[in-house]
Amino acid sequence: AAATTFVLAWFPLRRYAGITMFACVFLFGLATIVFGWSNNFVVSLIALVILGGADMISVVVRSTLIQLRTPDEMRGRVSAVNMVFIGASNDLGEFESGVTAEWFGPRLAVLIGGLGTCLVVLIWSALFPALRTIDRLNEETPD
Repeated sequence: AAATTFVLAWFPLRRYAGITMFACVFLFGLATIVFGWSNNFVVSLIALVILGGADMISVVVRSTLIQLRTPDEMRGRVSAVNMVFIGASNDLGEFESGVTAEWFGPRLAVLIGGLGTCLVVLIWSALFPALRTIDRLNEETPD
């Protein structure tokens, strides 16, 4: 994730922001599945590197879209709600992962998490096609 941040600083995302965000979250899910399936240290490490990089790109796109596409008069409220959901999702995700690992074992819990991530990406990209088709991060939202 840290290396990806430096790469993005030198080579910022210029086009296909929406599909890139969805693709990176899907890649995050796939890398999670590979990590959960792997018995090999090197494969697991590569999966974690890919997972971290994909997550960083999706975070940058989401954060930038919130800041640049939210109307000025709503930006503070939208940012506050976004931070509440991010904080809650981390805590709820840890709880869900612990419960799932207790029920199914850690390996299956990781696999279920990766599959769930991929499924959510497919559903959300179908439900929100306007988000999927965003091209540039800094474009004005059409009225």
